[in-house]
Amino acid sequence: MTPIRISRLHFPVRALGPGARVGIWLQGCSIRCPGCISLDTWSTSRGETSVEAVVEAIVPWLATADGFTISGGEPFDQPDALKSLLTWVRAVHGGDILVYSGHPVEVLPLQEFEGLFDALISDPLVLAARQTLPLRGSDNQRLHIATELGRLRFGDMAGPAALANTLDVMFDDATGDVFLAGIPQRGDLARLQKLLELGGHKAGITEDRQQYS
Repeated sequence: MTPIRISRLHFPVRALGPGARVGIWLQGCSIRCPGCISLDTWSTSRGETSVEAVVEAIVPWLATADGFTISGGEPFDQPDALKSLLTWVRAVHGGDILVYSGHPVEVLPLQEFEGLFDALISDPLVLAARQTLPLRGSDNQRLHIATELGRLRFGDMAGPAALANTLDVMFDDATGDVFLAGIPQRGDLARLQKLLELGGHKAGITEDRQQYS
């Protein structure tokens, strides 16, 4: 059994790449960018499971999935588990694989992952940078195309003229929690929280609030 920490799994996700995608969020992040919208994924003391259990959970989605998006947290904080998961996905499905990392690409052990993903978005969130590029929280983040399939699927997302950022709404039937998947514009989550509270609803968000202090 290969251990892995997982924050959540969801299908379909349409806001983090083209088509209907399997979204896999790994739990735990050593980077902890100020202003991160996923503060709940930082801790390494939760979400423990196995790659085999993740595989079992996503098998029912494979027949109608167009691709996979692996995010976090920081996926490369769990390199062995990430490699095991990507190897399985590559072996059983022909869709594209997009991986996110907050690390600069220059420090990632990419030679160990050769052929296991089609596109990579690297580098930390920087609040001082503009936010005009699709699939990215700040324009310093770089899109790297790793395969011809990646070029076909993500080649038109290199510049601001590509598709605008959107958000998916996800529901957790077990807890009643509602999650938004995607890349919101700056301040969107805080504005949504305020609107819900004005309407008499209880609302909490997972955004790191250092940016407002």
